[in-house]
Amino acid sequence: MQLTLGPVLYHWSPERWRDFYYRVADEAQVDAVVVGEAVCSKRAPFKQDHIPAVVERLEAAGKHVLHSSLILISLPRERRQTRELMQSDEAEVEINDLSCLAGLAPKPFAVGPFVNVYNEVAAGFLAERGATRICLPPELPLTAVAAISAAVPQLATEVFAFGRVPLAISARCYHARAHKLTKDNCRFVCEQDPDGMPVKTLDGAGFLSVNGVQTLSDSCASLLRDVPALRQAGVASLRLSPQGCDMVAVARLFRDVVDERIDPEEAERRLGEIYPNVPFSNGFLHGAPGHVRTGAGGATPGDRLVSQARGGSLHENRA
Repeated sequence: MQLTLGPVLYHWSPERWRDFYYRVADEAQVDAVVVGEAVCSKRAPFKQDHIPAVVERLEAAGKHVLHSSLILISLPRERRQTRELMQSDEAEVEINDLSCLAGLAPKPFAVGPFVNVYNEVAAGFLAERGATRICLPPELPLTAVAAISAAVPQLATEVFAFGRVPLAISARCYHARAHKLTKDNCRFVCEQDPDGMPVKTLDGAGFLSVNGVQTLSDSCASLLRDVPALRQAGVASLRLSPQGCDMVAVARLFRDVVDERIDPEEAERRLGEIYPNVPFSNGFLHGAPGHVRTGAGGATPGDRLVSQARGGSLHENRA
C-alpha cells in the first residue's frame, strides 16, 4: 500500500509552500505527491514560479509527481489555464472537475477526490477514458470502496486518509465575506488562516472550517486504525492532505502502520501529539456521520460486507 500527499488546499505564503515541498522531497516517506492550486485560481500566481523547482526536487527524490486541476472551473482564464494543463506533454494531471475531460490530451491521468465517483459504473467510465488511478470521495463507506476496487481493478484505488475533509466548493468566497470584503477584492485574507478558519455553533462547538471558497470539516480525518480493513478492501494508496502540522511525521506514522511496524492504536495516540487540539474522525468510512470517531483496530460496521462487495456489484450488496 502506497502513500500519496495531496495538494496544499490552503493559501500559504510562496516561501512556506516551496519549503514545505522541499522538505517533503528530502524527508517524507510518501510515494506520490500532487502539486498545484486546486481551490482558488487567484492563488496560483503566488506559487507558479516555484513549481518547476519543486517538481524537479520531488522527482529527484524518487517521488511520482502529479499536477492538480482546479476543483471548480468557471472563468474564461480558468478554462484557458486548465486547457493548457490538460494539453501539457510534461505534466501528469489529476483532474478534479469533469470538464477537464474535454481538453485532456490522449494520455493517462488521475482522478482526484473532488469528482463525484460513487459507484463502479462511474469509475469504469473514467477508466475507459484513460484514468489509471482514482482518489475516491471521502464520504464513501468501506463497502462502496471495496466494490469499486473489485469492479475496476485497472484503477489504482486511493482513499482520503488524513486531513480536514473537503465538503463543498462555491463560486463565492466565505473568507472574503467574513472580513466584509468582496471576492474580487479579497486581499487574500485566507492567508491569515493557514490551517483554515474555524466556524463554531452558537454554543461554541466546532462545526466547520472555511478555506476561501471551500468548506472543510472541523475534525481531521484519520484512518490509521482502519488500515487493515482498507487493505482487505483492495485499496492501493492512502491520501494525506497537508495540514498545519508536521506532515513528515504524519507520513512516517502512516508508513509504520502500513508496514505493520506499529500498532494502529498507538499510532493514533502519537498522531494526537503531532496535531494536538484537533478532533479526529472516521465516520464516513463506517457509514456514520463524518465527524464521528468510531471503530478500533480497523473494524467497521460494514466489515462483514467487504468480502461480498469485493465479489459482486455495489448495487447488489446494497439491496
